[in-house]
Amino acid sequence: MEPLSLSFEMILVLCILGVTIFLFAFEVLRVDVAAICVMVTLGLTTLVPVIEPLISKQDLFSGFSSNAVISVIAVMIIGAGLDKTGIMSKLAALIMKKGGKTEGRIIPLVSGTVAFISSFMQNIGAAALFLPVVNRISARTEIPMSRLLMPMGFCAILGGTATMIGSSPLILLNDLLLSSNKTLPADQQMETFGLFSVTPIGIALVATGIFYFVVAGKFVLPKAREQDTNRTSRAEDYFEKLYGIQGELMEAKVTDDSPMAGMTIRQVEDNYPNMPMMLALYSGDVVKVPPDREEMIWVNTQLGVMGDRRQIEAFCEENHWELLGEPDRFADVLNSQHSGIAELVVPPGSSLIGQVIKEIKPRRNYGANILQIFRTDHIIKRDFADEVLQPGDTLVVHASWKDLSKLSRNRDFVLATDVKYEDLRTHKIKEASFFFSLALILFLITDSLSISLLTGAMGMVLSGVLTIDEAYEAVSWQTVFLLASLIPLGIAVDQTGTAAWIAQKILTLVGDVPNWVLQTVIAGLATFFTLVMSNIGATVLLVPLAVNIAVAVGADPAVFALTVAISTSNSFLIPTHQVNALIMGPGGYQVADFMRAGGIMTILFLVVSLSMLNLIF
Repeated sequence: MEPLSLSFEMILVLCILGVTIFLFAFEVLRVDVAAICVMVTLGLTTLVPVIEPLISKQDLFSGFSSNAVISVIAVMIIGAGLDKTGIMSKLAALIMKKGGKTEGRIIPLVSGTVAFISSFMQNIGAAALFLPVVNRISARTEIPMSRLLMPMGFCAILGGTATMIGSSPLILLNDLLLSSNKTLPADQQMETFGLFSVTPIGIALVATGIFYFVVAGKFVLPKAREQDTNRTSRAEDYFEKLYGIQGELMEAKVTDDSPMAGMTIRQVEDNYPNMPMMLALYSGDVVKVPPDREEMIWVNTQLGVMGDRRQIEAFCEENHWELLGEPDRFADVLNSQHSGIAELVVPPGSSLIGQVIKEIKPRRNYGANILQIFRTDHIIKRDFADEVLQPGDTLVVHASWKDLSKLSRNRDFVLATDVKYEDLRTHKIKEASFFFSLALILFLITDSLSISLLTGAMGMVLSGVLTIDEAYEAVSWQTVFLLASLIPLGIAVDQTGTAAWIAQKILTLVGDVPNWVLQTVIAGLATFFTLVMSNIGATVLLVPLAVNIAVAVGADPAVFALTVAISTSNSFLIPTHQVNALIMGPGGYQVADFMRAGGIMTILFLVVSLSMLNLIF
């Protein structure tokens, strides 16, 4: 390659590039704001007549109409549609059922499932989806959160390398290849990658991550932290301190020796004051939460109860109930994502004032199981069926979030607890699965990523899986503007010759070395840049550089570009990646924890990814 000399335009691009890295690394501005400022700066050069524009006016806003940006928007909408139908929750429940209680078995199941999901949706979404699942697994198995969250988070990042829609850099890559083709001769034009072109690499990386934590987890993962020893949520802690409501959710079955067989729940509650709180009943293939007081208890009826474990065990032994342990039949309806404890206040204008609680039938009419009543200066813990409601009474109830959401609109009560109810459209599972599959099939047939994914996204809207407003809400506009605003910078770096000049300098510095050494250098640069700035920014800046280096040494420029896009997922050393930031608080992690576990993972990532790239391509 003929030596290049720095032009004024190159110097200007290098200055803008340096400012961009500074803004990203030190978070002077929010990353999307910084990216928009960079785009505006490039645009201003088109208005100054004395200098050559760094980018044409046509290319300045091309990012907003690029296939990559449209594809990212569509992936977010499709992911939200799948989540809205509850498919992901059902998958999480299956993990809970099959996972057992050993760390060596749970880590592969949870991490592998998260990796699979994140290969088709944004990894931050997959990690956020499994955060409450891991919390629940931790509570059931007594395995510290700090031992489960990091493997889950790392594998969510690794899973993004398994398909060309698994992460923003890979979605962006094909657009960058087409852009670089404009400056390459006809015999060096690059072909774009297919949906599953990177799947062997992603599978190898995920398998490495799981194997690493199964084998070395006991050494590199932190021990129990304060967050693990106090897993009780703020709401549960509040109810325990104020009302003394505490205990575990357990499941029991009535045997044929039980004296309660043939009684109604009302009779049992009236005659057995030491009975634990009854939250659910399963009889005749029907789950009832909460069960009506007139519901009959028969032999083999299964009951979901809450209370102190020792008291429950003693009660079951005394009354011939078979204790089944933690909820299985009621695992879905009694978990914290479906139901919980709340406070209902009776306002002065309520039509229920003066009525007896048993006549109101709160279980049947409102789906609310009253646990206690707080009245002025005392608490009524039992035998409140004959109590007359008074203004200001606070009913402490257990109910599904769906029923509590309905009660929030009932003028007879004031809901004093935040409701985290989300109306899942489980009846739309078939439609969501169909349009998700259609998007993948279209891409495999046509090789048009943006049109294929947008077809799937619009199918989610037209079929009623999502409303159009929910589709808009599903899109992370910060990511969209970040991506669209940085694409012009990548074009400017490439078309002004800046990338070629930097490539020459790197080749001069490195010297005459094998191509795999240069590929390793590129992977190292991508790893470093993704730690100090966004993975999107690192991809946009380094792909043109990698292409120019490959052309100069006679290597495959597409493979060097793919090396960049894959290596920008190598973000484990410090918690700058969105997924790592998400798990840092709940896991009680410190930066040193990421450096210890992530340091080894970073090296393993480089070795495995580079080996697989050279093996496959």
